[in-house]
Amino acid sequence: MRMRKKKNLVPRMEACAHWLVADPGAMRGRWRELMPGARAVRLELGCGKGRFTALTAAAEPDVLLIAVEKVPDAMVVAMERARDAGLENVRFIDADAAALPEMFAPGEVDRIYLNFCDPWPKSNQKKRRLTHGNFLKQYRKVLSPGGQLHFKSDNDKLFEWSLEEIPRFGFVLSEVTRDLHAHGPVGVMTDYEAKFYAEGKSINRCVATMVDWTEPEETKENDSAQSAQGGNT
Repeated sequence: MRMRKKKNLVPRMEACAHWLVADPGAMRGRWRELMPGARAVRLELGCGKGRFTALTAAAEPDVLLIAVEKVPDAMVVAMERARDAGLENVRFIDADAAALPEMFAPGEVDRIYLNFCDPWPKSNQKKRRLTHGNFLKQYRKVLSPGGQLHFKSDNDKLFEWSLEEIPRFGFVLSEVTRDLHAHGPVGVMTDYEAKFYAEGKSINRCVATMVDWTEPEETKENDSAQSAQGGNT
């Protein structure tokens, strides 16, 4: 569903300029300069309207949280939430997940949140899923040793597919649940999640911890072959 255009988007964005990093590439390897005392640097991919962003940043003021969002009409609401809450440990960027290594140095990120990403349900769309191996390899380039992915989804098929895909790329799964809030709310919810919970819809969640891994030659060859096929269509 397309988000309705926000009134006065430009002046609203300008009013939150303090929380927006306009040139994230220039910050590569320097993110901790924004918060020298931060015990961790974390990413949230697709922050939407920022409920999870603001509440997580407020709950952990010693963590620097970088929220990624490509829809300005959603980002402005998220930034306003951060501004109104007076949060200084959160920043926002407009970026693509595939380009993370261009904005973050190796080992610069300690955790990545993947909350309710697009399931891209068709088989020919699977490479767009944020839990696809192509993205997982990009995450590995910026995560610190032992870094984690925290993944939540309301889409059962995407979750089950991801449980098979993620371990293939050097991540160990833990805290796997298919009904996170079965006995009451757990952790910080996104806007969508709060709605789903109110409707009684179950939420899937897992944690994936990065371990040492060498990409199999077979995987490299398959990727190269698929790329070649894509270039010939």
